[in-house]
Amino acid sequence: MLRELRSRQFWRAMLAELLGTLVFVSAILGASVPGPTEAPGGPIYPALAAGVTIVAVCHCFGEISGAQVNPAVTLSFLATRKLDALRALVYVGAQCLGASLGAGALYVALPVKTTAEHFITRVPMEVNAAQALGMEILCTFQMAFTVYSVEDQRRKEGTEPGNLAIGFAHTAGVLMAARFSGGCMNPARSLGPAIITGFWENHWV
Repeated sequence: MLRELRSRQFWRAMLAELLGTLVFVSAILGASVPGPTEAPGGPIYPALAAGVTIVAVCHCFGEISGAQVNPAVTLSFLATRKLDALRALVYVGAQCLGASLGAGALYVALPVKTTAEHFITRVPMEVNAAQALGMEILCTFQMAFTVYSVEDQRRKEGTEPGNLAIGFAHTAGVLMAARFSGGCMNPARSLGPAIITGFWENHWV
């Protein structure tokens, strides 16, 4: 453990997760906020932002840390022994910090009323928390399944087709669940804006 903590590569990977999550979360939040004269665009903008940004982040940081940028993915890697406990703990901390920094930067840069309303993932009044949880489980499962499939295939082919598949899975997940649960699939993406705005209702979903 001490040897790993002294390793330069270990801290490069931690920084990659922080920066990758910061970029990913800020891109999604920026796409979720309508302009001053625009009506809310629905899930299409954040869905496209999620897919495109995850491809870019995987390309930039994949060789350094795996570009997980998602505590759900990191913890699933820990559970399946693809990642050790120390690295998983540091990755999750870096991801949550990166999400908070990304949300905070946009919150300061954009009009407060508009930003606060569109930053958080809400459960609509017509949908109960259990139904929203079911949608989150479904869309997160298909995303994680794609990640694991890509990791298995990367032994046989290059990284770019796999990065595109992961990007498409993120876009599909947002389009599938955004209107019912927010289509988050990423605890850090919900945690960062919740910390910045102070809105915690149904955050556990």
